[in-house]
Amino acid sequence: MNPKAIKVLVVDDSPVVRQVLTAGLEPAFKEVHSSPDGLLALRKIGKIDPDVITLDIEMPGMDGLETLRQIMLRQPRPVIMLSAFSSHGAARTIHALELGAVDFIQKPGGSHARSITHVLEELKEKIQAVAGSPRFARAAGEPAASRPEPGSAKRAPPARSAPEACAQRVVAVGASTGGTEALLAILAGLPADFPAGILAVQHMPEGFTQAFARRLDALCALEVKEAAQHDLVRRGRVLIAPGNFHMEVRRGEHGAHVELHQQPKVNGHRPSVDVLFASVARAFGVDALGVLLTGMGSDGAEGLLGMRQSGSLTIAQDQDSCVVYGMPQAAVLNGGAGETCPLQLMSGRLIRGVQASARACDPGARTRR
Repeated sequence: MNPKAIKVLVVDDSPVVRQVLTAGLEPAFKEVHSSPDGLLALRKIGKIDPDVITLDIEMPGMDGLETLRQIMLRQPRPVIMLSAFSSHGAARTIHALELGAVDFIQKPGGSHARSITHVLEELKEKIQAVAGSPRFARAAGEPAASRPEPGSAKRAPPARSAPEACAQRVVAVGASTGGTEALLAILAGLPADFPAGILAVQHMPEGFTQAFARRLDALCALEVKEAAQHDLVRRGRVLIAPGNFHMEVRRGEHGAHVELHQQPKVNGHRPSVDVLFASVARAFGVDALGVLLTGMGSDGAEGLLGMRQSGSLTIAQDQDSCVVYGMPQAAVLNGGAGETCPLQLMSGRLIRGVQASARACDPGARTRR
């Protein structure tokens, strides 16, 4: 979407933050409006019809989470959250992503945050990427009564059995903008006895991946945890790459395990999807499935191609179900994606793919059929 056609609404109770963000964004976009609280923001949305909203989480009165919930129920559109760096802020940010926010930006200030210049540059890039997302264009055309409240359909996961060591097959997943919702949708559709280990890279800063893994673990039948050095790759276990660390997989005499390191960023990211996918191609080859989900840029496209060339099944999320089609599109264009799949069918596709891989590796499978 042309930046000069994009309308933005900045919602923040701090006059200083509103002024800084509005002044920094105005030169890049058609219109930039602001609101000091959630109630006024909801009224303003109906008047100015913004393409993208930036929303502070911590506000008096109607806070950012309740404002987001109302936006998604009434007038869905891309929302980017502004989050403070803290364990409390991380947990609330993950909840916001679960409620429908497409991404978040860390607020400037504090020892962990970046300068306002870097924040504004990243915010501009994300606003342009998510504006006009097909997912929200479809949602806006539906009557409000037909859309369930975000999170309302979730059920308690079934009891788990202890995960087995030494997974013989692995599913590697990469995602960025919009990926938290996509990963939840996929993992929630997989059974506790899923017969492969799962390794995932979600572009997310340090400190937030732990909260993300905990939330997924609470909502899915699979065991989900932020990866630690030398964690084993087990059936029924999902390892999420920690923020600011690359994650690779190695196979040894005691099974496959992950290695974490802080070598330079790849494609501007650490963790990088390409780094994970390249290691999976080397370690697992035909015993692996690669999945590239919604996200900005092209991280993962080259790695997915390497997986396909090593014999892995490779899948890209289809355009219509993506928040941002950048990463999957790059894999389609370079030949890395062997097929595309809508998000709502991805869990079933992975189950079938792993089962087919198991049959192909079992010489007695044909005689038992």
